[in-house]
Amino acid sequence: MYSFEKYLKDLPDVVPLFPLNKVLLLPRAKLPLNLFETRYLHMFDYSMANGRCIGMVQPKQISGSNYNKKNPEIYQIGCAGYVTAFSQTHDNRYEIILKGLCRFNIKSELRLQNGFRRAKVEWKKFKNDFKTDSLSDKKKRKDFLVILKPFLKKMSITADWQAVEVSSDEDLVNSIAMGCPFDQNEKQALLQAKCLDDRLDVLISLINMNLNYNKMTSTGSTPS
Repeated sequence: MYSFEKYLKDLPDVVPLFPLNKVLLLPRAKLPLNLFETRYLHMFDYSMANGRCIGMVQPKQISGSNYNKKNPEIYQIGCAGYVTAFSQTHDNRYEIILKGLCRFNIKSELRLQNGFRRAKVEWKKFKNDFKTDSLSDKKKRKDFLVILKPFLKKMSITADWQAVEVSSDEDLVNSIAMGCPFDQNEKQALLQAKCLDDRLDVLISLINMNLNYNKMTSTGSTPS
């Protein structure tokens, strides 16, 4: 019987890599993307012929004397997304939607193919990504919402609080982790969190740092 669900055994040994600064993909979450560079159009064609997977990874730096803008150094842990929908636009772009499948560890990069990067990857460490996660303590969710409201207001992000109330723990934590404007190191920390409880702890820490920093700057204080 055909199944739309993908499992560990279905994942390819080699995935094309898409380094994108400050863009985070997490298991079961959806990520819309616009592809327009020639190498990424080739990457998309390759992915469609090789398991429909694209590996989203973070560049380690975004500037500096040794920074390679075209092929920057990347973190070794990323998250693969499965192409669930795509369309070709009149101006020669692909609009695609990735659904997060599973995180991976890069074993080795292969030679460039048509300008895009590929890597041999390992999945087993993250096999639990195929299981829906939830918070161990419901109080953590309530405490999180208390600081989330002023943070989103400060970021000028409008939230549908009715939708928030009925969302699952995983959808709530992962959507905030993906949607908020953290830097690439912070996004990577959220990606590498072992479980949902750990990811929420990282998220709360990042939000508190942001709120406390702005509280100090508004009163003329500076961190010691």
